[in-house]
Amino acid sequence: MTDSAATHPTRLERVRTDAGAEVAVLTFAHGQLNLFDQSMFDALRSDVAGLAENPPRAVLLRAEGKVVSAGVDVHIFAGLAAEQAADLWQELFAGICHPLEALPCPVVYAAHGLTLTAAFEIALACDIILASPNAKFGLVENVVGLTPSMGGPQRLAERAGSGRARELVMTGDLYDATTLQSWGVVNAVHDDVDSEARALAARLADGPTCAHDATKQIISAWRSGGVAHADSITSEVSGALFATEDLRGAVRSFLDVGPGKATYQGR
Repeated sequence: MTDSAATHPTRLERVRTDAGAEVAVLTFAHGQLNLFDQSMFDALRSDVAGLAENPPRAVLLRAEGKVVSAGVDVHIFAGLAAEQAADLWQELFAGICHPLEALPCPVVYAAHGLTLTAAFEIALACDIILASPNAKFGLVENVVGLTPSMGGPQRLAERAGSGRARELVMTGDLYDATTLQSWGVVNAVHDDVDSEARALAARLADGPTCAHDATKQIISAWRSGGVAHADSITSEVSGALFATEDLRGAVRSFLDVGPGKATYQGR
């Protein structure tokens, strides 16, 4: 591991699409294994806080190196009391997973190789997961007598069903991208996943950002309270879109020149 990687385990860049929309690219860059040690968790909390404070119009999470991540540095767990472990999980939910899910823009995750434990759980908190055919995923916490505790089991159950979630977590096996695509966990598999993920993030950033946020709010309501709860908030969430410049401009564009010609500014 280089000194630079040890000091800066993540890299957050903000880039512009050809149409001028801002995309934030958050890269895991923590040595050959991209292990989630305390410095990695601290960096991610800081990065996600920055994204929440100043949201772009799309986010891409990716990694450099041979693997996305070989998992959590087990030194983090050594000597933890039960109360300390509970506090750790609360901090990771509050600092990474929940604010990542709550970002008012699409979040894309690109997995090009081995994606274990925390890296996989963070992927499951994103909106869309793209993977390389060579990617493998696993929640292997059973090797240290633990269950995944950053939301992996429940988010797997949401995407793939509770039976598949129990299988994946209890066996601790590795699963390839094609298998997880067939289960609904991975959205798509691409040979050049990094390029495809960048292109998708740019496409989403150029789109109706406020509408994407509304979609996330409605789905979040369904996740927490089912169809009835989602229905109960939809009228307000969708109604608010009619006050946005993007919707008003897109409606005018549709009526004047037909569909597919509107441009969006994210407001």
